[in-house]
Amino acid sequence: MSTERVDTVVIGAGVVGLAVARALALAGRDVLVLERHDAIGTETSARNSEVIHAGIYYPTGSLRARLCVRGKELLYEYLATRGVPHRRCGKVLVAVDDAQRSELEKYRQQAAINGAGDLRPLTGAEVKAMEPQVVAVAGLLSASTGIIDSHAYMLALQGDLEAAGGMVALNTPVEKLAPQADGVDVVAESMTLRARTVINCAGLSAPALASTCMMAPTPYYARGRYYTYSGRSPFNRLVYPMPEPGGLGVHVTLDLAGQARFGPDVAWIDGVDYHFDDSARDVFAGAIRKYFPGLDTSRLQPGYTGVRPKITGPGEPAADFRIEAAVDVHGLVNLFGIESPGLTSSLAIAEHVVELVAGW
Repeated sequence: MSTERVDTVVIGAGVVGLAVARALALAGRDVLVLERHDAIGTETSARNSEVIHAGIYYPTGSLRARLCVRGKELLYEYLATRGVPHRRCGKVLVAVDDAQRSELEKYRQQAAINGAGDLRPLTGAEVKAMEPQVVAVAGLLSASTGIIDSHAYMLALQGDLEAAGGMVALNTPVEKLAPQADGVDVVAESMTLRARTVINCAGLSAPALASTCMMAPTPYYARGRYYTYSGRSPFNRLVYPMPEPGGLGVHVTLDLAGQARFGPDVAWIDGVDYHFDDSARDVFAGAIRKYFPGLDTSRLQPGYTGVRPKITGPGEPAADFRIEAAVDVHGLVNLFGIESPGLTSSLAIAEHVVELVAGW
């Protein structure tokens, strides 16, 4: 197999890969995106809550906090400029009993530290006035939280990339990476590309791909179910309970048509598996009834599942985003553990990667 020389290869055409590729192309790089599936954004980017996060939950100084807050700012500006469907609908974070009041205050303080925007404290009565179906003793209103048509956003990113001279190659799975003196070989089924710069944005597969040429973190997988709620939505905005280990709790989101959906929950699994297990519906419903006692389970319809690309396992603290130049493989940047708020952070992640490779 002959080896063709290229400037920059981005592996993975999810929302982060496309944002990174677009930013590099706009910075003057000759960019080729390799995607193993037959369409863009079919894994984590298509199987999430489609929420624009404010930046409330993440530890002080972490990449997740900084890139979420910066990404939210960039994203709202980009969506408005490009005419991508979205809505700044706001969300209410609720405490369902007195024991959770201190947790609510902790998140208000963390949001202030992170620069996530003002979170307005709400009494139980104020929560009731905003969301009559929700039962809570207190709440926080995040006015800057929103929702987005993630596929339309990815199409806009792809359009910008191609307008800047970049390309997306579908049905092109990358098998391994091999460091060379003058670049990194990207080995696919039918070709080998020697790239000056490689950005590993393979999401769920990023650790496995990196491990073909270096030490990489152990991947873990947490599957979450989403149920749609048939009929008219009982909610005006997003409603979030207190976070749980591995996720943000079974919350209410809305799509741009106003349809309500609940999810995701957390189930640790051994590999990437999108099977929808409806056998634990009662447990799922029980989590919802803590803040929405009027739930009609007959209106819960199985929707879809998503798998979070984690790099820490059950019982461990959530990992920060890892965006780093490989120490022993010059020209390679790996993005590990880009779960929520990866969608919100995508344009800021792209900025970060462009700065990281400047001068390469």
